[in-house]
Amino acid sequence: MHPRAAAGGSTYTKPPAYVARIVNPALIFAVERLGIAAGGVEILAVRGRTSGQIRKVPVNPLAYDGDWYLFSPRGESEWVRNLRAAGEGELARGGTIRRFRVAEELPDAAKPPVIRAYMQRWAKQVASIVGFDADASDAVLAEAAPKHPVFRIEMASPE
Repeated sequence: MHPRAAAGGSTYTKPPAYVARIVNPALIFAVERLGIAAGGVEILAVRGRTSGQIRKVPVNPLAYDGDWYLFSPRGESEWVRNLRAAGEGELARGGTIRRFRVAEELPDAAKPPVIRAYMQRWAKQVASIVGFDADASDAVLAEAAPKHPVFRIEMASPE
């Protein structure tokens, strides 16, 4: 896995082909269609910024300090770019769909406590991607912050 430069000097760690072509589609099917709780994974659905098509990807949403967050362990991924453009999306697990809007993309200085909480919950899934674990120092988290977009999201009220 080699990071590649993305817009703004950020990086994107491309997943291995087997993850993109086999693991993610299998997770999407299992979580979205079968309702299997795969360790808290949910399926993010967001409109593509150029195609207009709905794009889906497994994500690990985080409830932290009374709010919900989406963290991108791979950096400037396609879902990040699409979410910025769309400003809204859905999180699904089984038959439950939660619509949300992006409340804000956190500035780098505000990210470290959210990243630490995320790593405390999801380190087993993402530590090898991000290069640190939940015990990382404040300096490591501050250095990582510009490389990893974090969105605070607001769930829509049930209709």
